[in-house]
Amino acid sequence: MSEAKWYVVHTYSGYENKVKANIEKTIENRHLEDQILEVRVPLQDVVEMKNGTAKQVQKKMFPGYVLLNMVMNDDTWYVVRNTRGVTGFVGPGSKPVPLTEEEMLPLGIKEESIQVDFNEGDMVVVTGGAWKDTTGVVTSINLQKQVVTINVELFGRETPVEISFAEIKKM
Repeated sequence: MSEAKWYVVHTYSGYENKVKANIEKTIENRHLEDQILEVRVPLQDVVEMKNGTAKQVQKKMFPGYVLLNMVMNDDTWYVVRNTRGVTGFVGPGSKPVPLTEEEMLPLGIKEESIQVDFNEGDMVVVTGGAWKDTTGVVTSINLQKQVVTINVELFGRETPVEISFAEIKKM
């Protein structure tokens, strides 16, 4: 299987979040989670002055564009290209060109090899978020999304919950 790379898709202006949602829904429906790994609309924090007060808001870094981390093949190309709101991939002609490492650096997207100190079956405690101070057993680890699924007791039943790596530590 080929390696996943970052590609840029051009969309109608203002449709970036809708395109992102549509692609994510298609990934789920067609079970392409192992081929289209991530869909992003890059945002940046900007200070705006409104009525004399400074307000921090998030603005799109590239209006009209969506970033995709995917394995390029005929199926994934077809799915993305035929998503409503997508006008095409960025690249010469019909051949999409992946972003280089140099182009990725200013976007704040870096390929990291994450080391976690827990495995499936380990008991962990949640250190932040809505499930703070909850303990549970790790049932699955998703390195790509940087989340773990743990079973917690909710209303007397075991319930699976996805928690970020940053909010968990081994007991």
